[in-house]
Amino acid sequence: MLAGFQNVTFEFGARAIVTEATWHIQPGERIGLIGYNGTGKSTLLKLLVGQYLPSAGTVERSRSTSIGYLHQDLLSFDTEESILQVALGAFERVLELEKEIEEIGKELERTGDETTLLAYTDRLHELETLGGYNIHHRTEEVLQGLGFTNADLQRPYKEFSGGWRMRVLLAKMILQQPDLLLLDEPTNHLDMPSIEWLEKYLLHYQGSVVIVSHDKYFLNRMVNKIVEVYQQQLHIYNGNYDFYEKEKAIRIEMQQKAYENQQDYIRQQERFIERFKAKASKAAQAQSIMKRLDKLERIEDAELERPDIRINFRVDKVPGKVLAELHNVSKSYGDNLIIKNSSVEIDRGDKIALIGANGKGKSTLLRIIAGIETFDSGERKWGHNVEESFYAQHQLEALNVNNTILDEMRECGSQMTDLELRGLLGCFLFSGDDSDKKIRVLSGGEKARVALAKTIVSKANFLMLDEPTNHLDMHSCDLLIDALDKYQGSLVLVSHDRYFVSKTANKIWEIVDHEIKEFKGGYDEWVAWKERMARLEAESKKAEKAEKNEKTAPQQKEKEKEKEPAPKETPPASNTPINKELKKELQKQQKRFQQLEQQIAELKLRKDKLEKALSDPEIYADKNKFREAESAYQQAAAEVDKLNKEYETVFEKLMELEGQ
Repeated sequence: MLAGFQNVTFEFGARAIVTEATWHIQPGERIGLIGYNGTGKSTLLKLLVGQYLPSAGTVERSRSTSIGYLHQDLLSFDTEESILQVALGAFERVLELEKEIEEIGKELERTGDETTLLAYTDRLHELETLGGYNIHHRTEEVLQGLGFTNADLQRPYKEFSGGWRMRVLLAKMILQQPDLLLLDEPTNHLDMPSIEWLEKYLLHYQGSVVIVSHDKYFLNRMVNKIVEVYQQQLHIYNGNYDFYEKEKAIRIEMQQKAYENQQDYIRQQERFIERFKAKASKAAQAQSIMKRLDKLERIEDAELERPDIRINFRVDKVPGKVLAELHNVSKSYGDNLIIKNSSVEIDRGDKIALIGANGKGKSTLLRIIAGIETFDSGERKWGHNVEESFYAQHQLEALNVNNTILDEMRECGSQMTDLELRGLLGCFLFSGDDSDKKIRVLSGGEKARVALAKTIVSKANFLMLDEPTNHLDMHSCDLLIDALDKYQGSLVLVSHDRYFVSKTANKIWEIVDHEIKEFKGGYDEWVAWKERMARLEAESKKAEKAEKNEKTAPQQKEKEKEKEPAPKETPPASNTPINKELKKELQKQQKRFQQLEQQIAELKLRKDKLEKALSDPEIYADKNKFREAESAYQQAAAEVDKLNKEYETVFEKLMELEGQ
């Protein structure tokens, strides 16, 4: 075991984050740590590295275990060094050796001393053992994989924005190759090619990895275990995110059935106790059942605890067939060409995802469409009856810092009540009194969520969204996906969340060689098409090479090996085979038991009425009426006694059958 918790309880004031949680991280595991926003995922990572101490229990860490922890607080780090130098900091001992070798080398040139020569060769041997001769190559390779160009490597670290700084620190961390790597939302700052590169890298990573992420595609490809923080407990699932979703649904269904069965059993026992606790012959048995119920470990109701609020877009006007057009538009920043002579059209009903690597101009193109970014040449046309709403994380200056969040929402003109607005804000992780906070005290992420909430209530028929899922948890992303699916307007969005794109877009735009390439279909179809094109291109190059070599032997086309379907998991065989006859008899007795309860209740009611009638003085005036009433009462009393005896017999039979 590398690290973990043993019966750990951790509390913030009166609020428990986890209670008696046990979790052991083993070598080679890739774990997705998930949970609703505010359940304490980042807190658990801080417990693992020792930044927080548990209220009870123990946090276990092997003395030899090295831990790397990537989190948002690292962005406060600043330096004049180049990003290559910052990343090379991963090889602290190698850099020390290089300095020592240089100094000892000078000393050796000066003196030629044998002891100095021995020290020099020792350092060289250690350097070679640590792989010190290729650290520059490895560092450059990792930085380029995370999206940096060769020209970027010598640029000062402080020149880069927060997202790019986080990539440098991620590069440094994975180059250190700790035994345990803790990553808190690493994909928030990565574009799609960088996410794909990180996936490939981590899949072959020798150590263990714990990832906090809301990117379902990333978790599905990356992890072999899910740990969910839910109701102050850690729930462990041995599989990826898709497995977790299916398994959790099964667990909840089984728990709900077990809960309902136990409630039926408790009610049955309590009815028996109530009926016979005063009867001498059954009092001991009733007392025994009471003790058994007191000791019974109660099963919790499995009702899912999560916000169940619907985000609903409202559209006032229906626009024309074409919402916006770009004709031969070109845009560049100095020598950096973004798009050249590009033409596109956005039609009513289009839900377009603009995807690709960072630096290709996706956000710039979105701003050109919105009319808030100028372009060098070409034409932009706006359609009829178009009411747009633009959302961008970094364009938050429109928020009034003196407003509360609720005031800001009221000014949108949505005509929603305060209760409805508070409900909507709950979806964006502002619960309770949070909606009364001033805009000025909010973090950048919180301001971004307010701006997104304002976009949603704007009644626009055309939305432009730049990275709308950043700072949202999985459930809030699902709510937004559901809302965008039902949205009757059109939209263009920029997102690196592949799951979000796959669920919302019906068209894909990609900027390739400074031109906008349109694919009419969803993300999954686009990925399949790209793979098919790549295969065809590879086959074409292979054929050309074969032709150049003038090979006369017949070329056999290599057949693609079809992926073998994953073996279906067979449910484990039960240790105790079900006795069908026993089960049939048990069901029969339970049915009879319920019938007897109903019959006894009805007879007792009838007996009580007859008893009341016999207490009426008028009945004694008529001899025949008295005899009929008395006979009916005695018959009812006899039937009640008879059914009570059968009830006892059936109950005892049930107890016997359930004990088998």
